[in-house]
Formats: sequence, structure tokens, C-alpha cells
Amino acid sequence: MKIVLATYNLDKYSEMMEILSDYKGELLNLNKFSEIGEIIENGATLEENALIKARTVHKFTNLPAIADDTGLEVKALGGDPGIYSARYAGENASYSDNIKKLLCEMKKIPQNERLAHFRTVIAYVDDKMELTTEDFVQGNITDVMKGIDGFGYDPVFYVPEMNKTYAEMSMKEKNQISHRGKAVKKMQKLLQFHFSKTFQQMEDIA
Repeated sequence: MKIVLATYNLDKYSEMMEILSDYKGELLNLNKFSEIGEIIENGATLEENALIKARTVHKFTNLPAIADDTGLEVKALGGDPGIYSARYAGENASYSDNIKKLLCEMKKIPQNERLAHFRTVIAYVDDKMELTTEDFVQGNITDVMKGIDGFGYDPVFYVPEMNKTYAEMSMKEKNQISHRGKAVKKMQKLLQFHFSKTFQQMEDIA
């Protein structure tokens, strides 16, 4: 079965492809559907934004769609940047721009008060159902960037139990413990349950 991963972000697409490496069907990204254009994420929550993306992509492609919306929630900043994480420093902000703004905002915050959560909501939409899953990882915001891998806020998100920032981890290490990795795995299990249930109902009818 073909599924569209509803993102133009190739870093996110690569990460999700790695997480879903055991999926036997075909996973497409939005670069194959340029006619969709920019999807306006005007929801008030991560779940709303994930569903907006999945619904829009399903409507245009007539294929099942999986969308992700992720936010970095910093306790000392009242939960910011949250749903605005990707555009924290402006609509066309780069990863570097967003990190620079975050570190500037947290310049006077001591190490023991730099608690943060990375949270992801995954939405699945097809002709018959809409599903969402969610997970998070607790960490701390460093005062300098560490590591060269990953993307987004990875160089400043430190995970105590790994003694590393996300950017200091290999993709495999990160995906095993990350917010996105856990949320995607939850969705896999949910879909396996729903599809096996559907197939069982078809057998019962037959």
C-alpha cells in the first residue's frame, strides 16, 4: 500500500523513512505532489496541525497520508516555542535562526531550570478513518550547540539518560528514544490493529 508522508522537509522524511524501514509498502513524500503547494498550519495544537496536513494531503492525492507535527516546549519560556517551533525566529527561519533565538531567550536561565520536552503528534487519514498518536521526550536545553548530526533543535536538546544531545546521536540511536520515533511506532501498532481487524471483518463477511 502506498502512503504519503505529508512533509516537504527532507530531514524529517529521511528520519521517518528510517523509523518505518520495516514497512513493506511504498512511502512517498510531498515532492512528488508539488501541486499541493504550501499547507497552512493554522491549528491551535500539534494534533490539529498534524490532522490539517494529513487531511489536505489525502484530499489531493486520494492516498492514505501520515503527517507529523512537533513542538519543543521549554518550561522556563512558558511552553514556547511549542507549535511555532519551526518558525520561532520568523516564517522563513532556518534551523540556525531558531536555535540562535532560543539560546538568546534563555541566556540568563540557569542550568537547573532549562527543562524542555520535545513532543510529536502523528496523524493518519484515509477514506475510512482518522487516527492520532502522541509521545514526548524530556530533556534540557544546552547553552551551546553540541553535535553535528540531526536537524532543527537537535544540537541544543540534551537527553540526560543518553548523556548526549540529539545531534550527538546517530540516527539509529535517536530514533530508538526520540519523541518522533516513539509516536510513529505507536501509529504503526495502531494501524496494524485496525487493518488486521478490517481484514478479519472481511473474512467474516466472506
